[in-house]
Amino acid sequence: MSRLPEDRGGELRALFFESANELLQSLNEAGLELESRPADEEVIRRVRRAVHTLKGDSAACGFHKLSELAHELEDVLTPQIAHARGADFADLVLTAADSFGAMLTAYQRKAEPPAVEALHALIRKLLDAPASPKTVGPVLPQLPAQFAWTEYEQLMISEAVHRGETVYNVALRIDPNSLMRAAAFQLIRNVLHGSGTVIALRPEDNVAAATVEIVEAALASSQPEERLLQRCRIPSIVSDVRLERASTAETPDHELLGDLLEAQAAKSVAGVAVTTESGAATNPSTSGSAATAVAESTLRVDAARIDAVMNLVGELIIGKSMLNRTLTEFDQKHSRDPLRAKLADAMAFQARILDELHKCVLKIRMVPVEQLFRRFPRVVRDVAKQCGKDVALELTGQNTDMDKGILDALSEPLMHLVRNAVDHGIEPAGERLTAGKPARGTVHLNAYHQGTQVVIEVRDDGRGMDPAHLRTQAVEKGILKLEEAKRLTDQDTLNLIFESGFSTASEVTEVSGRGIGMDVVRTVLDRLKGTVHIASQRGRGTTIQLRAPLTLASIQTLLFRVGGRLFAVPLSSVVEITRITAPEIHRIDQREVLRLRDQILTLVRLDHLSRLRSIDTQPVRKKHFVIVIGAAEKRFGLLVDSLVGEEELVIKALPAEIVSSDLVSGASILGDGTVVLILNVPAVLSRTSRGTPLGAIA
Repeated sequence: MSRLPEDRGGELRALFFESANELLQSLNEAGLELESRPADEEVIRRVRRAVHTLKGDSAACGFHKLSELAHELEDVLTPQIAHARGADFADLVLTAADSFGAMLTAYQRKAEPPAVEALHALIRKLLDAPASPKTVGPVLPQLPAQFAWTEYEQLMISEAVHRGETVYNVALRIDPNSLMRAAAFQLIRNVLHGSGTVIALRPEDNVAAATVEIVEAALASSQPEERLLQRCRIPSIVSDVRLERASTAETPDHELLGDLLEAQAAKSVAGVAVTTESGAATNPSTSGSAATAVAESTLRVDAARIDAVMNLVGELIIGKSMLNRTLTEFDQKHSRDPLRAKLADAMAFQARILDELHKCVLKIRMVPVEQLFRRFPRVVRDVAKQCGKDVALELTGQNTDMDKGILDALSEPLMHLVRNAVDHGIEPAGERLTAGKPARGTVHLNAYHQGTQVVIEVRDDGRGMDPAHLRTQAVEKGILKLEEAKRLTDQDTLNLIFESGFSTASEVTEVSGRGIGMDVVRTVLDRLKGTVHIASQRGRGTTIQLRAPLTLASIQTLLFRVGGRLFAVPLSSVVEITRITAPEIHRIDQREVLRLRDQILTLVRLDHLSRLRSIDTQPVRKKHFVIVIGAAEKRFGLLVDSLVGEEELVIKALPAEIVSSDLVSGASILGDGTVVLILNVPAVLSRTSRGTPLGAIA
């Protein structure tokens, strides 16, 4: 069955948008590199390659305005303009990345692309700017030269450039009045050999030089350009000289070789873990071409297909639980049946394969957090420039893996945290010097695994936060009353920054000040069943930790019963389990509390606070189970009727019309068909701390 043309076009555009985002990220990274190294020809070549690819791909998809803009930009991406206008050249690349991004967003929304006048103005500015003396000297356009080196000579030039040597393309016109061209060529040849290493030369011998007017050479030399020009201007022998830096070959084979070398280097650094996990050893002698290996090692798959496979694996896990229960019943009724052992072996084999399948599918969804971190050097640069500050960004833990869905969800919270760290946290250079700090501030991003969670830290060495100032701000903005503010601990005061409408900024700017960013951080983490913790020292800086589960597909839980109903709480949130008697429960401020090892714990009864209706009659118990649950730095005790045990549950999202309370984050089904409600620990803690009644959850 052949696809319709519009189907093929839609698939092509989807691939284009995905690859275009990677190209834009490479432009952002190259622009930041050009700010510190404006004359780096390797970076310039990378920019030209990205823009050229974007031009061709956008034209193939019918996005002609984007293609024309990329074509116009290519005229400015030359080493000569980069040498002469370094700062403006870096701004051009960064502005191009922003402009291309805005146009791509418009195309994805099927809207008219913006005019991007800022980029057009920069292109005109650089094209119309007069050439600097440094450019005029070595480049003489009136002297034609082809520099058509062979593939071997191009490879030798590339090797010299990658070794850090400076390679020049030199063209010398033999004086027309010279009567002995062969002798003149020999003199030119001697001068070139005396100035450095001659990699290529045209013509190659004195006989061919008798009929040649221009001598071309590729010369690797450590001498400055002015010195080389002076040596090459031989009186009565050479009338004109053209000297320019040689760039590495831009052939597809060379690019492929570079990509292969980079991929091999990355693989060597990562070690052999990937090979061990995949269980397939490669044999270099039997491998095909390099191009085929690269093409077949990566497969782009739509995330929806992976989600569908994950759902099916979840159903298989539920089916495995059902079979285990059935086998247990069979074992009780027919313990001496010879089929029992065969069924047990078959079930064990199926369970082992299913566990491996589950792990493999989870790993497919896992991506390194580097995909998220690589966006922030540009963010820090732009915000610091806008605020007039000098800020460096340090990244660690980029190879930490996490679920792709969670990584995408954390993008916006991290954006707010990093922008706030630069705008609010880092002080101006003068204030830092007065406090004995270096003028340059530092924002540090770190990611690591801790149990079944991934932790992302945003740390700065700025001024920190003053709890007294935060209390005053909260009272002035009407978030708290004065009496409530006085009762707050320092940690609770720091958590005020996550309240909607709260901001420490003295004025509203383009960067921050409206009090909506940090509220988004807490909202997203609650939705992900994660937590956010803040620690700050005045004058030393602030650290904010985001904790989220490694994956949202399945979790290890502790099952318990309340009012005859079955509930689950994530095992990562359980600190300990204890048993208490009724006299150990006390009341303080109309709340039930428990004294546990010199610590006062607030007790939560789901059957009281959530108006849960019991579905069976529970006998009066002398002892109660208390599950001590921790969320960030806070603890509370959950009073339950009985404990069922640990279970790995496949999470199923519940529609809003079925469960109206945010206290339940999802549900699961056991092997016998019993539905288990999974508690949303941050929401329970939030409702309990505010003392408001909880909505019905069942």
